[in-house]
Amino acid sequence: MAEHTWAGKAAVVTGGASGIGRALGVELAARGAHVVLADLDGDAAAAAAGGLPTHAAGSTVGRALDVRDARAVEALVAEVADRWGALDLMVNNAGISLGGRTHLMPPEHWQRTIEVNLIGVVNGVLAAYPRMVAQGHGHVVNMASMAGLAPTPLTVAYTMTKHGVVGLSTTLRIEAAMHGVRVTVVCPGSIDTPILDKGPSDDLPPAPAGTLRPRQFLEKVHQRPMPVDRFARQALRGIERNRAIVIVPRSGHGLWWLQRISPPAFGRLAGVLARRVVRDLPET
Repeated sequence: MAEHTWAGKAAVVTGGASGIGRALGVELAARGAHVVLADLDGDAAAAAAGGLPTHAAGSTVGRALDVRDARAVEALVAEVADRWGALDLMVNNAGISLGGRTHLMPPEHWQRTIEVNLIGVVNGVLAAYPRMVAQGHGHVVNMASMAGLAPTPLTVAYTMTKHGVVGLSTTLRIEAAMHGVRVTVVCPGSIDTPILDKGPSDDLPPAPAGTLRPRQFLEKVHQRPMPVDRFARQALRGIERNRAIVIVPRSGHGLWWLQRISPPAFGRLAGVLARRVVRDLPET
């Protein structure tokens, strides 16, 4: 899909108040789309939408949305389709990152990770995909992670959900093509967003002692996150080209290649990095 064809198209981006969601919203709005940024924090979503670039062909709006609530997701999709005549793009981006040593991770962290990262995506697909089939067009974009393509120790619950998102997307893509609907899964590597500095939400048990925030994890393995605006431009190009799997930054292709041709070699590399991360951390 060329850049000019976003003009007048309706797009929903979940997790749109900040980070990857907002950055994608910026790119879509600049190209003339009607962009709905949906986020658990409705005020932040409205503020983010108000700060997007304006274009004569499009519009921007923010909405409060808990992706765990299937009825709420369906209601938002119906509102967007009724207002603009169709839903052209559904970006299931909302997600959380909770990690740490698996034997110390509270079950509540597992449950929340599954609810947001996997069930939240399923809810978005179930709301958008049947409508797109009926329209005969549309594009579902699911945000996974490089952790969805290769095992990432110390993020077992997160990695599990992202593998699920990749499997959902690549399988649905084959079926969706029979109806004129596109499906893409985006697998970011290390991207500089607020999620790198977040811990568990206040209604969850605190992280176990010694658990690192994602940014601290990256520092220990000497990874520098990619600026989110650059990520959004590259990811959107892959989406426009209807790629099945979009990996950004390009360095992620090397890790995925190694995992596919030699899982033992990748496992040894991941093990070395994991030991480096936990070396100086307390056990409890």
